[in-house]
Amino acid sequence: MHTICPSLLKRPVRIVVVGCGGTGSTIASGLPYLHQSMLATGHPGGLDVTLIDGDRISASNCVRQPFSESEVGLFKSVVLVRRLNLFWGLEWKGIPKHLDRSTGLPHPVDFIIGCVDSRASRAMINDLIGQRWIDVRYWLDVGNNAESGQFVLGQPLNGRNRRKADRLRTIAELFPEIVDPSLDDGSQPSCSAAEALDRQHPFINQTLANHALALLSRLFRSGSVGYHGGFLNLVTGSSLGLRADARVWKRMIARNRRRVPKCQSTSN
Repeated sequence: MHTICPSLLKRPVRIVVVGCGGTGSTIASGLPYLHQSMLATGHPGGLDVTLIDGDRISASNCVRQPFSESEVGLFKSVVLVRRLNLFWGLEWKGIPKHLDRSTGLPHPVDFIIGCVDSRASRAMINDLIGQRWIDVRYWLDVGNNAESGQFVLGQPLNGRNRRKADRLRTIAELFPEIVDPSLDDGSQPSCSAAEALDRQHPFINQTLANHALALLSRLFRSGSVGYHGGFLNLVTGSSLGLRADARVWKRMIARNRRRVPKCQSTSN
């Protein structure tokens, strides 16, 4: 069982979403509902969200992502945050840049939600939030392939989260290969609209994003969770929760040292 830090229930929660593609745009569009529900149940500030993505909208993005042809060429992060602010009356922010070591993270950050499509990008997030002086509390990673994927909420080992048995292990600790850039496949060209649908189930991003949002909702509503992630497969219709249990993490890490686990790296 994991219990949220009490301070996160007493002030606005600062969230950074990295990546505004198929999964990131769904996460971003769902966060206002979480924000409203937190306020309705007595949270004093709800969410303060920043979207980071340096990609511009392409024609193929208009198939599986919430963009229109009239927005082609504009920055995804800017379009999304303006739309959300206008509809919900928010003052969230969008940064039209790719996250890298020179850009860094806006400070301070409570949650970073990674919705990136490469191991190199995950390695970048892992390196940034693992610095001793960084005070990021949580890293929620969401990734998928064509018809399956996972979401994992972890507490990176940094200046904020000390080494202790009940610290939520991150996706990088449980599945080290997911932050190994040498395993990325950079040979695939940009998708056409038809290729985008052929390469990914049209609802895999939404399914994973909704499960990830439901996990955050339970954490803020109940103050604690018994699981901190899960694995979904749309072919078999199966789902498997990841228990917040040090014994489970120990077995997973030991098993993964013996074989390469099937953890997905893409989300766009």
